Amino acid sequence: MNNAVRNIIMGIVFVVCLALIIIGQKNISATGLIMELVGLIGLLTLLFVYNHRYK
Repeated sequence: MNNAVRNIIMGIVFVVCLALIIIGQKNISATGLIMELVGLIGLLTLLFVYNHRYK
């Protein structure tokens, strides 16, 4: 995959995961917690992919 396309996709995923964390923090329920956890898993996955690329 082209590096520019990959970086754009990673940027979009980053914004979506960050939005999930922020929106999930506003909802005080099990749904909010699940949204935060999904956002956190997404951010950690992006970090893993980024670090693996430069290993």
